[in-house]
Amino acid sequence: MLHTIDLKFQKVDQAIAAYLFESDEGPILFETGAHSTFPRLCSEVEKLGYQIEDIQHVFVTHIHLDHAGAAWALAEHGATIYMHPFGKKHMADPSKLLSSAQRIYGDMMQALWGDLKAIPENQIRILKHEEEVKIGKTIVKSWHTPGHAVHHIAFQLDKLLIAGDVAGVKIANGMVVAPCPPPDINIEDWKASIAILRKLDVEKIYLTHFGEVSDVQKHLDSLTFILDDWSAFIRPYFEKNVPPQEVIAPFMQHVRGQLQAHGISKEGLQQYEAANPSAMSVFGLMRYWKKKT
Repeated sequence: MLHTIDLKFQKVDQAIAAYLFESDEGPILFETGAHSTFPRLCSEVEKLGYQIEDIQHVFVTHIHLDHAGAAWALAEHGATIYMHPFGKKHMADPSKLLSSAQRIYGDMMQALWGDLKAIPENQIRILKHEEEVKIGKTIVKSWHTPGHAVHHIAFQLDKLLIAGDVAGVKIANGMVVAPCPPPDINIEDWKASIAILRKLDVEKIYLTHFGEVSDVQKHLDSLTFILDDWSAFIRPYFEKNVPPQEVIAPFMQHVRGQLQAHGISKEGLQQYEAANPSAMSVFGLMRYWKKKT
């Protein structure tokens, strides 16, 4: 059985999820959330009948702090952390990751993300594309899915897919949006990864932001549209050399209009912004266009 854990990031409902799968060898965790939400993760795991040290297998879709920021804390409790090969050096020595995050978030770093510490290399297991990991009777299959991040993996559990960010952000019955933070956004790679997802024999996709999606093909169609729409919106600003800081307000207005057209409430707008900050997508897409020139 797969359980959705709402980590209540920044006290916002349905912004960041972790997923606990009950196997015959004990609980398996997909995504850890930020270290700032680790107390919440521990308490929710206990409500499911486990202690945090019972989790000995942790799969992270990629190393962004909202997905893997608490991985080191689970490693301290003995867990093996499964990830993309490109993520290993940053989890074993997070100094560059930490420095980059501090430049972006400044004084808000601790409140948003908490601490970030190294994971011993012998507790990191890297996964190849299409590699299968067997834990008791459970098989977890790795699908390398770059586009959002070069170090992104989606994990298949039979007919279920833990999709991280490659399948976008969708809260409740809201609109699908694309998380586009720097530095790795690549629209072409992302579309190639979507093509991989379309071919998988899965009935449901589980998003870190947030929850279950059952109409897989329609969802991926909507995501593809938004990738094209948002990248096209940013392109003329890039071509005119408009500073990214000046693009944030018009981009937020554009996204807010799309969300409101889909009936998203004021509370829903706050949820979407917490899960997928507009400023990060501006910086990411401006960088994408710069790389293409």
